[in-house]
Formats: sequence, C-alpha cells, structure tokens
Amino acid sequence: MADVNRGNRPLSPHLQVYRPQLTSITSIFARITGVALLGAAILVAWWFFAAALGADYYNFVNGLMTSFVGDVIMFLALWALCYHALSGLRHMIWDIGLGLEVETAEKMGIGVIVGSVVLAILVALIV
Repeated sequence: MADVNRGNRPLSPHLQVYRPQLTSITSIFARITGVALLGAAILVAWWFFAAALGADYYNFVNGLMTSFVGDVIMFLALWALCYHALSGLRHMIWDIGLGLEVETAEKMGIGVIVGSVVLAILVALIV
C-alpha cells in the first residue's frame, strides 16, 4: 500500500536529524584535505615549471612561494598531508575490522587531529 505521508518527511537521514559526530567530521576533513593537496601539488608543479621557463619567471614565483603567505600555505599543505595520511591509516585499520567501537573510533579521531598537528610541526622544524 502506498505511503500517503511520504512527502511530509525526509527520504533519508538529514543534517537536521543527526548532530555531527567526531568520526564524521574527521572523515569529511580527510576528503577536504585530499582536495587541498591537489591544489598544493599544482602550486609545487607551478614552482618547478617556473624554474624551467627562465630565471626572471622563477624569481617571481619563488618570491611568492617563499613569502610569508607562501610559507603559511605550504605549512597548511604539510598539515593536510599529515592529516590525510593519518586519516587514511585510521580508515585502513577500520577496513580490517579493528577500532570500530564508538569510544575507540573517537579516540582515534582525536589521535588523528593531534597527531597531524604534532607531525606537521616536527617535519617543519626538521626540514
């Protein structure tokens, strides 16, 4: 029999029904950092292409990339790389069936966030 109230309710879970959870937010950020890394890769490729196109153009691009704004963008790209890698590791652990309990999954989410910040700072200080 047809459901006469079908038009009065959402067809699938909606953002108004569920509150965001740490695991869903960290998963969404993994996707966002993946897209951001593509942008960072394009910037680095631009830097290399500028070197191939001549000294004047390279000096212009190098000035942009080594400026304060360029340093901030590259540090954020480094953080995105660390976050994306740790989040991918977390998802691989989930894929083998470990850490799926809510408490463990939330601890892993916090670990990804804190670990990515610490790892990015350590790499920036070393390099």
